[in-house]
Amino acid sequence: MRPRLHTVVHLCAAVLAAGSLAMTLHDGIEDRGTALAFGTLVAVGELTRRGGRGIREAAPLAAAGSLAYALLGETAGHGTHHGAAQVVTVVLAASLLGSVPHVGRGDGPALDPVTRRVLTVGFVAVCFQPLHARGAFDDFSGPSHALLLLVLLSLTALCDAVLAAALSHSRTGWPFPPLLRDELRAVPGIGAAVVATGAVMALGVAVVGLWALPVFSVPLLLAQLSHRRYTAVRATYRQTIASLARATEIAGYTPHGHSRRVAALSQAVGRDLGLTEPELTVLEYAALMHDIGQLSLVDPVPAGATAELPVTEQRRIALLGGAVVRQTGVDPRVAVIVERQADPHHEQPPAARIVRAVNAYDEKSREGGPGGPLTALEELRLKAAGEYAPEVVEALARVLSRNTEGAREQVDRSW
Repeated sequence: MRPRLHTVVHLCAAVLAAGSLAMTLHDGIEDRGTALAFGTLVAVGELTRRGGRGIREAAPLAAAGSLAYALLGETAGHGTHHGAAQVVTVVLAASLLGSVPHVGRGDGPALDPVTRRVLTVGFVAVCFQPLHARGAFDDFSGPSHALLLLVLLSLTALCDAVLAAALSHSRTGWPFPPLLRDELRAVPGIGAAVVATGAVMALGVAVVGLWALPVFSVPLLLAQLSHRRYTAVRATYRQTIASLARATEIAGYTPHGHSRRVAALSQAVGRDLGLTEPELTVLEYAALMHDIGQLSLVDPVPAGATAELPVTEQRRIALLGGAVVRQTGVDPRVAVIVERQADPHHEQPPAARIVRAVNAYDEKSREGGPGGPLTALEELRLKAAGEYAPEVVEALARVLSRNTEGAREQVDRSW
């Protein structure tokens, strides 16, 4: 079998790290005080790392310090002599050192972020350090030098976005363009803060020395704290919706775990169809709450299976569910999806088509015993021309046939 893309990328990062380490050990460490200061900054940044759902850059301070060291040409007016190999070695060693406490807690860094860190830092260091050593940037001073650093860092951020999307595509099999679009959408956020802080650190150290590092680290730490609070609020909001969706299970209207399975599988289908991250969030909320209209029924539907009910009854339950969702203060788009999940598929928005097909699949596969999943999928295919959108059914089939470790990890991490 041909090696998968993420394996090739990991191998490239390993070769770069090993070569850099060998060259550094052979030539010795230049400007040891500077190397120690930046290594400490990267290690502290890794110590403050915090991953989780929706966090694309878990250690922004470490990333900014790494980029600043790669673009460092002077320290307090005196030229530096470290090369690209030493930059990669110091950054990798400091990152691993700062990750030790996380590893002790069983929350060590994943391989992909470390690989991206090594390759992006190596890229910007190779672009800057050899040319700086030859005096190619001597004519750049003041604003032109700052612009040069920003251009290099912006190019590095774009390359990192492409690399992150490629690694995710290789692991999960999800379409590359939507993944790249989501990565590029995140660049103006925390990515822009990392790029700006890295450039300012490199310029500040060149003028006033290493004292600039703690000064320029404070704004990024504050931004990281604010981002964590925002992420915590979103996580609480999501948990509230998930708890509300469980009301149908607690009341005995739907089987245990049905809404969570539909939400996880709907997100996977949505990714396969190319939905953006904001659209996937709305889809997840709608999938969680798609059965909430059953709470308004006097007589529960047997096993909560609404897919086999008459169309008029399905629409009535959907409208009742939309009315309930509107009272909760959730995004109105969620209510629209819940209300229209029983409409003819050619009149539905894409998210409603996905929820309807995935809900039917989960209900039918649950009823069919060991061979239920295959039977359910075949039944959906037979009815695709009339009841279910054909493109959604085919996307569902692709998701179910995609048996990669990365796809399972992504679904498990969602819950």
